[in-house]
Parts: sequence; structure tokens; C-alpha cells
Amino acid sequence: MDSSPHRVGDVMTRAAVAVGRNALFKDIVERMEQWQVSALPVLEGDGRVIGVVSEADLLPKEEFRDSDPDRFTQLRRLPDLAKAGAVCAEELMSTPAVTVHADATLAEAARIMAPRHIKRLPVVSSEGVLEGVVSRGDLLKVFLRSDNELADEIRRDIVDVLFPAPIEPIHVMVTDGVATLTGRVGGESARVDLATRLIRGVEGVVGVDCRLTAADVV
Repeated sequence: MDSSPHRVGDVMTRAAVAVGRNALFKDIVERMEQWQVSALPVLEGDGRVIGVVSEADLLPKEEFRDSDPDRFTQLRRLPDLAKAGAVCAEELMSTPAVTVHADATLAEAARIMAPRHIKRLPVVSSEGVLEGVVSRGDLLKVFLRSDNELADEIRRDIVDVLFPAPIEPIHVMVTDGVATLTGRVGGESARVDLATRLIRGVEGVVGVDCRLTAADVV
């Protein structure tokens, strides 16, 4: 991977598995099992995403298979009860589909997925046509970047830009994703604080230990 910020298009799976609106319940389960995925986009004929069927959409059929829910449960779980009786993707899917564009940053994708507890997110074009799928695991790929790669990016894109003429040499070391900076720089401490914030924003960095000391320029 090159320097950050990385985009969804850099990590997504392009050969996305999907189903049509008329796909039957058992076919959906079999496809999930075959491809080891927890959710499938539902497409119109032109490839436009109209919804998503997830494991959560399928479970009510088993949950209510041999039960007779009381009236309170019926009112409270009405959408789930409807899915318990569903037989095809159009009846099962959650719609409108929550999607993301390929040019979104990984942080933007994470902010979509995390609060909704979404495991897999369809990636669509500006016309809503499926281009791929990004998973939680895909977003974590940035943490596979090597320590040397991270150190090179921090030095090149942050340290050399903010501190072109340090009072003492700045040493950048990254160990297990944790970046440590030592040295003495001219200028205000606010620039050191800015460097710390920017390093935290480098994708793949786990933590920052900034030991830079600042001295006012006379």
C-alpha cells in the first residue's frame, strides 16, 4: 500500500457475490455458505443495489419456526415476524441499502459500519451500480503495513514537512505499529502537537509516543 489516506477502492473485494430480488431463501443461505459471507447485496437487472440480505434478516425464520408469540411480541417484532414468513430476497432484504463509494476513505467507511453493526458494505458507483464489497476485515488491512513503511511515510509526509530544519536530528522509529519520535525542534509546541495528531491519522499506526521537544526560535 502507498501513503495514506487509503480509499475503499484500495481494499474492497471487486468480485462481489450478489443475488437478485427473486432469489429464494434456501438459495441465499446456500450462497452465503458457499462463499463464507454474512450478507449479500440484492440487485436489480442493471446491477443497481436495491437492498441487502444479511444473516440477521434470515434468522427470524428459525427463531419463530415453532413459536406462537403473544400480542405484545407481535407488535414489538412486527418486521422480524414478516421476515419469518418471507421466501425470497425482496421480502427479506433490508432497504434502502446502506452503501459506500469507492473513493470514500477507510475511516468514512468505518463510521458507516460501526454504529449500524454492519459486517459487509456494498460499494457502488454514482448510479448505485455494484462495484464491490468492503468488509470489516478489509478495513483492518492497513494494520498489516510494515513498521518500515509507516516510518518512511511519517518521516517523508509529516516530519520533513513540519520540521525542515530541526535543532537536533529527529529520529522516527515504529515498532509493532507504535511510532516513537525523538529530537529537538525550533518553533512552538503547537507544531509538535500537530505532528502528533497527523501521525495518529496515518493508517496503520497503532499509537504515538512523541518525545520531541520544542524551543522558541530567537
